[in-house]
Amino acid sequence: MLHEKMAYYEALRYLANKYQIEIPDEIDPSVLEAEKQAESLYIVNTFAANYFANYLQTDPEGQTLGLSYFNARGFTNNDVVKQVQLGFSPDNFDSFLHEAQQKGYSVDLLQKAGLVSEKNGKVFPFFRGRVIFPIQNLSGKVVAFAGRTLHSAQQPKYLNTPETAIYHKGNLMYGLYQARQSIRQKDQCILVEGYTDVLSLRLVGIENAVASSGTSLTTEQSKLIKRFTNNVLILFDGDNAGVKAALRGIDILLEDDLDVRVLLLPDGEDPDSFAKKNGRMATEAYLTTESADFIRF
Repeated sequence: MLHEKMAYYEALRYLANKYQIEIPDEIDPSVLEAEKQAESLYIVNTFAANYFANYLQTDPEGQTLGLSYFNARGFTNNDVVKQVQLGFSPDNFDSFLHEAQQKGYSVDLLQKAGLVSEKNGKVFPFFRGRVIFPIQNLSGKVVAFAGRTLHSAQQPKYLNTPETAIYHKGNLMYGLYQARQSIRQKDQCILVEGYTDVLSLRLVGIENAVASSGTSLTTEQSKLIKRFTNNVLILFDGDNAGVKAALRGIDILLEDDLDVRVLLLPDGEDPDSFAKKNGRMATEAYLTTESADFIRF
């Protein structure tokens, strides 16, 4: 309960599952059915994450398009890439669906997980021709995906899994599962805007960064942060959009009585580019000396 910030009942379930101990209790059948459905969604999402990651690393299309994109962004550290299971979704209508059905996953389950869509009686993959960022919950289970297009003509730029029984994007923070220990140790959470910002900071050794998962900061996300620290550094781009996002975030974080500092990077810089240029020590020093409390900001 202390280490993972779980509720008592949740901790019991976690440990019972880990050590294969059955907990005999009376549970409402509807609750059991919901748990069974959630477990099925976790399993199919694990399959999808492995499929996208393998496609990125082994398929010629994944290597040429997806891996080239990640390498160009500086994500050449295989440990980090594999830890967060970056992937690529093929740009066709058949490969993923065929593989999923071969493994025994029904179209109905794939639809409930938001992995396929249906239009005019035809089923097709929800993500096509995009690099994939798996999104994990606090237990490390993959609950959703974000797909970034590699073609300027393809919109939207980022596509997130639709809301499902296990995924409510306003309740999750990208990277929090990997960052939670570092946040506790440093007693500070760095809040950035994008998935690649989180990964770029992690690549240089700054591991206490998280991002809102395809949405503006929510009160639920603020409460998640507060479970691990009372100190937040908002690190956003210095353009108008970054300023507005920072102001919105400040209001939400203050409502939870969090200590908020803000740092807007110089024009043309984002956490991704800044961390790559300056490395860990210079970036950490800059964050410490140049950030301001929310009143000064």
